Amino acid sequence: MRAEIIAVGTEILLGEITNTTTPFIARQLADLGIDVYYQSVVGDNADRLEQAIQLADTRSDLIILTGGLGPTKDDLTKQTLAKHVNEKLVINDAAMGVINQYFIRSQRLMTENNRIQAMLPEHSQPLDNPVGMAVGALYQATKHTYMLLPGPPSELIAMFEQSARPVLVKLYAQNNVLVSRVLRFHGIGESELVTRLADLIDHQTNPTIAPYAKINEVTLRITAEAKQEQLANQMLDQIEISIKAQVGNYFYGYGEHNSLPAVVVNLLKQRQLSITAAESLTAGMFQSEIGSIAGASTIFNGGFVTYSLAEKAHLLNIPTADLKKFGVVSEETAIAMARQAKAALQTDIGISFTGVAGPDELEGQPAGTVYIGIAYRDQAPEAHLFHFSRTRNLVRQQSVLTGFDLLLHKLQADK
Repeated sequence: MRAEIIAVGTEILLGEITNTTTPFIARQLADLGIDVYYQSVVGDNADRLEQAIQLADTRSDLIILTGGLGPTKDDLTKQTLAKHVNEKLVINDAAMGVINQYFIRSQRLMTENNRIQAMLPEHSQPLDNPVGMAVGALYQATKHTYMLLPGPPSELIAMFEQSARPVLVKLYAQNNVLVSRVLRFHGIGESELVTRLADLIDHQTNPTIAPYAKINEVTLRITAEAKQEQLANQMLDQIEISIKAQVGNYFYGYGEHNSLPAVVVNLLKQRQLSITAAESLTAGMFQSEIGSIAGASTIFNGGFVTYSLAEKAHLLNIPTADLKKFGVVSEETAIAMARQAKAALQTDIGISFTGVAGPDELEGQPAGTVYIGIAYRDQAPEAHLFHFSRTRNLVRQQSVLTGFDLLLHKLQADK
């Protein structure tokens, strides 16, 4: 089985957005034992897209097109494919119903072009979109199978997992089963992780180990092939033990979409521990991450953004003399911020962030200098010093994730 992925969108060609959909689809196909031989990007142009499909026909069995399923004039993917396979576009009633309900709920007027999102080539199999309005499709021709998927990552991922993957499993079922597991790590770079696991990676056969670098974290996808799913999972258990023996201190969770903030918030919910934060350089980013997790209100009532020295003194009741004596970028100030925030809101945990995001120095401290303070339950408050690199916003993101990482280790130690 030879597969090809064609991403459609002029904005990808111009570098205005990053093409994250193609890598996601490629990983999913690899999990199913489907080999991706070719990948390409085509702009919003029907003639060039037709040429790309014609080329794909000469070398691939499964051709997946992602993007260009929206309602605007430059969304031409399904129209181009329908013409290519000599089919007309027809309305999918279920998709049209979803679109109608959306406009009723939002009290907006539906324009005629929105009907395009509910259309698909006649004689194709619809692929439901659980989070958006554009319906996907699977079309089986004599020699080729075509799949239409949306471009926005949230819609693509949801549609693939709920609709596309089960269809592909039925179409291309192997004698053996392939089972994958994603391990997530924070606090270690991809190069160091790969170096530590070099012996395992160099001698991998089955299971396989594939590292993926993400912003401020690394994931490992381990995949095993076996006659039965239970046996494949046993093989994954064994390789996971070997991996954790080398880099287990950096491991924080499983899953393609799991996140370090979600792991920590869910642990706090399980332990019924409340938390607050006092943020300087991160300006509320940590609290925003907490708020993005469903059910966070059970452990988080609020916190502080104290960007200036004056507000650290005013909102957190830290003596101005102490702030001037030690500086706002200091161990003492980080501890005071965490302690005072915890006391003010009477929570189990207080965490603080103070430092220099950059690009300029502050108080003689270089950009990337960050103190994270933690006041954890009845333990003595403490602060941790970090020297992050890269751009201003990446320093802030690194600070937030490192704060969650420190909390995770605290929670794991406090059992």
